[in-house]
Amino acid sequence: METKNFLFCSLDAALIGDIAWQVREEGHNVRYYIEAESDKEIADGFVPKTDDWRGELDWADVIVFDDIWVGSDVGTGKLAEELRAEGHAVVGGTPNTDRLEEDRGYAMEILEDHGVNTMEHHEFTDFEAGISHVEANPAPYVIKPLGEVQNVKRLLYVGNEDDGSDVVDVLRAYKKAWGHRMKGFQLQRRVEGVEIAVCGFFNGEEFVEPINFNFEHKKLFPGNIGPSTGEMGTSMFWSGRNRLFEETFGKLEDWLANEGYVGSIDINCIVNEHGIYPLEFTPRFGYPTITLQEESFESSTGQFFYDLAHGNDPDLQVHEGYQVGVRVVLPPFPFDDEKTYDENSRNAAVVFQSESRDGVHIEDAKLVDGQWRVAGESGMPLVVTGKGETMQAAREQAYGRIDDIVIPNLYYRDDIGERWIQGDGDRLQAWGYLGPT
Repeated sequence: METKNFLFCSLDAALIGDIAWQVREEGHNVRYYIEAESDKEIADGFVPKTDDWRGELDWADVIVFDDIWVGSDVGTGKLAEELRAEGHAVVGGTPNTDRLEEDRGYAMEILEDHGVNTMEHHEFTDFEAGISHVEANPAPYVIKPLGEVQNVKRLLYVGNEDDGSDVVDVLRAYKKAWGHRMKGFQLQRRVEGVEIAVCGFFNGEEFVEPINFNFEHKKLFPGNIGPSTGEMGTSMFWSGRNRLFEETFGKLEDWLANEGYVGSIDINCIVNEHGIYPLEFTPRFGYPTITLQEESFESSTGQFFYDLAHGNDPDLQVHEGYQVGVRVVLPPFPFDDEKTYDENSRNAAVVFQSESRDGVHIEDAKLVDGQWRVAGESGMPLVVTGKGETMQAAREQAYGRIDDIVIPNLYYRDDIGERWIQGDGDRLQAWGYLGPT
């Protein structure tokens, strides 16, 4: 592929630095814009930066938006739609696809309108109304905040009590602590089963094959306990249009084509022997999911995103086994505590005990005089990946690579991928979700 010009845009937090770096490593010209002042130094030394993304539009062959947020507002979908109308090639959503993540009720309406099975759910703007609903309909529920406060991941709560009493207690606590910011919340009936996400890349007309299937690990500690985080690690594999795909995105393909969506889109589900129950959309790249997906690309990353943005049918070649990605973090992640971050993490050196950097990807990191250092303020410097013919082999490679890294005070989950080995894979096979349709 001849050299192309790629403009990556982070209009809120800096998230896409690693992909920009990987595309540059392939020999393409890259410029990266970061809006958040606190994140400006992220990816310094790895990729060239720009202070004016709009001034680079005519230079760029491909424009990539990394999230749906423009500061505290949803808005990259509108920008992407406008730029495509002007003739630019853009990886990004639309106002309606942005809304799939921001408005959970709308997302469920889209699913139901297209014949996708959904679980019982109710939206509330009043805490007492939600509490009354649980008391009148006792059951375990999941609390999902609505609006911008949903980005505070620790506010998502999965109920444990059959009578919903713990959900009532949490709602009362949220009313006191978050009532001024939480514009509403959704209550979903909790369903037992295997949690799996279906993720596809859409080129404006159809999904690119193969399809990605991944397993999120959102809790901070091994065993899936502790506070919720954005994500502590992901395991995955790639496959064809199996039953999981056909009963979810297979029914939404025409809707996405009418929208002109371009990019990655993910739908997280609970599945069991009775059916598939979608939980939520991610109509953008997932993090660190996209890092692990890119690691499993065996064809050119730059060519893939160029073809995707131009409406071509990319020839995507991927690793045929299993992949594991582990987020390596530092204090005070996942919380905000400037003093703790300054004392323990800011500008910390990343030391490698060998010359290899295979499978090591940047998040909040920078390169200063040849030395990798921690950047930003979030305490998420690295994602370390592994691949293998089995999930266990992928785990061993990823954790072996982490053993080669030294950062004072680092921590990570050591159980990424274990759920598949301990039975999730067998259950999905037994229920008939992974074979061809």
